[in-house]
Amino acid sequence: MSFIVAIDGPAGTGKGTVTEIISKKFKLLKIDTGATYRCVTLDMINKNIGIEDLDKIKDLLKNIKIEMKMVDKEQRVFLNNEDVTEKIRSEEVTKLVSQVSSIKEVRYSMVELQRKMAEGKDVIMEGRDIGTYVFPTADVKIYLDADLDERAKRRFLQYREKGINMSYVEILENIKKRDENDRSKEIGALKVAKDAEVIDSTTKSIKQVVREISAIIINKKEEIKQLKKIYKIRKETPWKKFVRCIVKAVLRTAYRIAFRVKISGAIPEEGAYIICCNHINYLDAAAIVLFNKRKVNFVAKEDLFMHRSLFWLGHLFDAIPIKRNMQDIEAMKRCLKVLKNGELLGIFPEGTRKGMEKNMKAKNGAAFMAIKGKVKVIPVGIHGIFKPFSKVYINYGKPLDLNGYTKENIDEATELIMSNIKELTK
Repeated sequence: MSFIVAIDGPAGTGKGTVTEIISKKFKLLKIDTGATYRCVTLDMINKNIGIEDLDKIKDLLKNIKIEMKMVDKEQRVFLNNEDVTEKIRSEEVTKLVSQVSSIKEVRYSMVELQRKMAEGKDVIMEGRDIGTYVFPTADVKIYLDADLDERAKRRFLQYREKGINMSYVEILENIKKRDENDRSKEIGALKVAKDAEVIDSTTKSIKQVVREISAIIINKKEEIKQLKKIYKIRKETPWKKFVRCIVKAVLRTAYRIAFRVKISGAIPEEGAYIICCNHINYLDAAAIVLFNKRKVNFVAKEDLFMHRSLFWLGHLFDAIPIKRNMQDIEAMKRCLKVLKNGELLGIFPEGTRKGMEKNMKAKNGAAFMAIKGKVKVIPVGIHGIFKPFSKVYINYGKPLDLNGYTKENIDEATELIMSNIKELTK
């Protein structure tokens, strides 16, 4: 798997400099997306192709060759086998590149190229739309910003060092126009990704910005490391079965002492089923798991696995971690595998505790799994206050056959499940 850092933001915020430092610090392949658009722009200038010559631009894109190579420990940009690292930063290219990058065909072609460059690699990419369009699932998203005047000042000093003769006023107006154009693009517009970390570099040094981004990357790497442990599937072994049997017996005894459990109905001794119950307390899932002879693979939010004891118990009882408020494909696959193996799958359709009490709309996940896996749903109603020595009632209903329901009327299937659960909670 690759690790992707996306750094977005307007011109003059220090993205290039910061990206260069971070790439070396964390040994990430640096892909300058802006350079790819500059290469197209330079190629158009060399071949006298205008912005309006769409057919010629399409032909150019079919044959263009853009590469980024390390030469004497420095990354250089090559256009059709020529080193154009300096040429693509010329005044002529700079004035035209924003318009070129707005052309749909250019945008699609360069995004495809950028994604190919990043395949299977740990990379850092900087541009305008990396976190929103090119890599919307990037591991780390940074939006680097700064005041307009400060950005123009930085670019003026940068150009003066490179011998580019542009006045401060010209640069300021150029950046203004570029900002307007970048923010109004139909595809890949400059904007802050919802899950991006915004860093204002106006009054910060490069070292300070690098320090902030480094901390974010380190924390994310630790989080990914932890998530890998959470999602790792532990094989079923005789020892694991033995330990689970002992732990289950001990916890069941403790549960009986703490609560006077009353159970009505039962789960069939064989076959795949989805157990759907209301969720009123952190301990209600434990009641379903502990007071059934068969193993119940419950779906649980990944946050629970962050606690050491729950992490161990989750893997011992084969709980399935799931990312909430998003479509977790990996969790879905594991759920369907459980059903395919003829096992029991436990799901809380409410998605959160006391969902029915809060009049929240139930999730369609359970109904989807039942339809997809072609299995019946067993509704369960749980009632109790879960205080020491109080009564907890667990009522199992008759299996519901969702045969005949499809994705089109999945809301109706979910409503059927929930109405049965409500009846069983009375």
